[in-house]
Amino acid sequence: MIINRKTFIRTSSLAAASFLFPNFLSALTLPEAIEINGKTLIILQLSGGNDGLNTIIPIKNDIYYSSRNQISIKEDTALLLTDEAAINPSLKYFKNLYDNGELAVMNNVGYPEPNKSHFRSMDIWQSASGSNEFINSGWLGRYLDEACHDCTNPTQAIEVDDLLSLAMKGENKKAIALKDPKKLFDNSQESLYKKLAADNHDHDHDLASYLYNTLGNTVNNSEYIFKESKAKPTDKVYPSTQIGKDFKTIASLIKSDINTQVYYLSVGSFDTHTNQNQRQNQLFKTIDEAVEVFVKDMKGNGKFDDVMIMTFSEFGRRVAQNASNGTDHGTANQMFFISGGLKKNGLLNPLPDLTKLNDGDLIYTEDFRKVYATVLKRWLNTNDQKILGKDNGYYDFI
Repeated sequence: MIINRKTFIRTSSLAAASFLFPNFLSALTLPEAIEINGKTLIILQLSGGNDGLNTIIPIKNDIYYSSRNQISIKEDTALLLTDEAAINPSLKYFKNLYDNGELAVMNNVGYPEPNKSHFRSMDIWQSASGSNEFINSGWLGRYLDEACHDCTNPTQAIEVDDLLSLAMKGENKKAIALKDPKKLFDNSQESLYKKLAADNHDHDHDLASYLYNTLGNTVNNSEYIFKESKAKPTDKVYPSTQIGKDFKTIASLIKSDINTQVYYLSVGSFDTHTNQNQRQNQLFKTIDEAVEVFVKDMKGNGKFDDVMIMTFSEFGRRVAQNASNGTDHGTANQMFFISGGLKKNGLLNPLPDLTKLNDGDLIYTEDFRKVYATVLKRWLNTNDQKILGKDNGYYDFI
C-alpha cells in the first residue's frame, strides 16, 4: 500500500503515541515487571522560571521590599509560616500542608555557574548535568535504565503529556508519555489505521518497519488500554484546568496499583517579565486547587504516606523588579516536597541572603543534584551514584 506524505505524518504520530504509550496497564502480568518499594514520586515542573522570592516571601527583609516596591507581597496579605517567612497568598492549601507537617521547603537551590537560558537551564536540571556538561539522557530516564534492565515495557515512569521530556529519556529505556487513553483508542479505530495495521509490510527501511509495527500494536491493544484506564477511576471532583485533569489521571493510575513509581507533569509559563503578580497568582491558584483535591484523594485511599510531590523550576528570578512590574531571569530558587511520609518538614534551611548577591542574582547554597540523590536513594531506593555519576551526599528530610 502506498501512502502520501500527509498520511505518513498522521501514521507517524499515532505510532509515536504507541511507542510512548505501550501496553502499560497490563504490565503487572508480565514476568519482567519489577517489584517496587511502594513509593510514588510526582515531579511537578514549574516551567518558565518561577519567582521564588514572591513564593516564599522574606517578610522582614527591607532589601526585598526596596528592590520590589511595586510587586512585593506585603506581610499583611502573605500567609505566615514563621516570624520571617510567609507563603504566597494564592497557595492557601500549601499553607495548610505546612501547618499539618506535610510540606517541606528547600530554599536557595541551584548549581555552579548558572545559565539563564530557559532551554539550557532546563536541560541542566532534567539531565542533572554540570553547567558546562552536555548529557543526552535524563536523570529519571537513567533511573529507568537502572531499575528496569530487562523490561520490554518499562512502565515505572509516566509523563502526563503528549511528548516526552529529556528528564524521562534514559540511555537505553524511555518513560511513557500519555495524555488521554480514550483519544488514542478513538484514533486507532479509524479505518485507515486499521487497514495499515492489518497489511503485511516488510520494508528495508528500519523507520518504516518500526512505524508499521508500532501502529499495529496500537490498533490491537488500544481498546484494552482504554478499558483498563477506566478500571479504578477516582471519584473525586478535580478542577477542570489542565493540571487538574493531569492530577486526576495520576490519581486513577495510582489507585489502579500499576507498577509506576514516577509521574512527571508541568505547568506554566512562569516567565513573568511583565505584570508578574497577576500571572503568578493565577498559576498558583490552579496548582493549589489541583493539589488540594489530589492530596485529599490520596489520604482517602490511604496512600499519602507513600506519595511525594516534588516541584522545581529551571531558575528563579532576579531580586530587583524590572520596569514592567515583572522580574527577569535569575538563578537560585526553592523546591517544595509534599507527602505524608516526610521525616522533616517546614523550612529545611535558611532563606536566601539578599545582602550577598552576584550582580543582582541570588547565590545558591544547595545543589539540586544533592536533592536528586536524596530522592533516588531514600525514596526510590535505587543507586543514585550510578545514575548521577558521583557522590552528591544526602539530605535527611525523607
